[in-house]
Amino acid sequence: MKKVFSVFVFTCIAILSGCGRSEPENSSPVPAAIAKAPDHPTTDATSTSPYIASGPIVVEDQVDVAAQRAGVVAGISADVGQSVHQGQLLAMLDDRQLTAEREAAEAKLHSSEANVKDWEAETGVAKADYERAQAMHDAGINTQEELDHAHYKLVGSQFEIEKAQQDLKTAQANLQDLDLELQKTHIQAPFSGVVARRYVRIGQTVAAGDRLFWVTALQPLRIKVALPGRLINQVKQGEHVAIVAADGSSAEHSAKIVQISPVVDPASETFEIVAEVLGPAADLRPGMTANVRLEPAP
Repeated sequence: MKKVFSVFVFTCIAILSGCGRSEPENSSPVPAAIAKAPDHPTTDATSTSPYIASGPIVVEDQVDVAAQRAGVVAGISADVGQSVHQGQLLAMLDDRQLTAEREAAEAKLHSSEANVKDWEAETGVAKADYERAQAMHDAGINTQEELDHAHYKLVGSQFEIEKAQQDLKTAQANLQDLDLELQKTHIQAPFSGVVARRYVRIGQTVAAGDRLFWVTALQPLRIKVALPGRLINQVKQGEHVAIVAADGSSAEHSAKIVQISPVVDPASETFEIVAEVLGPAADLRPGMTANVRLEPAP
């Protein structure tokens, strides 16, 4: 019985030993999922994708027309949205006082011209008297004092001519000055374009330098954009780029680069280019924002 019990205990110990034994740990476990390597190497997206930059649509001729002298607006001949040509009258300032002053200056000019002619005639007489006195002196008829008197009269008449001529120049300059002031009362378009804004009304008193109108041309349209400095060697003057309005319009226009900044701004690390739109572009207007697409260099 004791022998049977010993066998039983040994058997139990062997069973328990077998259940407690564990498999050896694997030093390099297999991952749950293995990523498949790409068949072809990937490329940098920036090397094949176009670069998009935004900027304002501008025109070369765009200016605020300001008053060149003080005055009261007497009339307005152009309004917002009206097309104008170079030299066309936009408005007038009250010029009645200047007109009266000009008439007086013109009368003074005519008087100066007559004065010059009068002294020229006097000088002619003095010259004839001197020549006659010279002949009589040579013949021993008159004295040296009489000859000197005729000479001084001739010289004095010549100086009077010079004085009258200077007075004439002064009168001409005064008349020209008033003509220029009168021209300033006529507000004219500096170039052909359209009136974008009007700042004055009839009867308003303006000072020299006050804005009166904003006149802008409509052609040619240009766009200014800032590009990263790393692209400065990739864009060339004369190169064509594509322009699309930033409001979601699908119309695409061709433009030519006409200006490239020669330096990179160290603060923003950008440089500016200017491109001119080629052909008609009905959906683009000065002041709008548009996008420029630069194709990557080959």
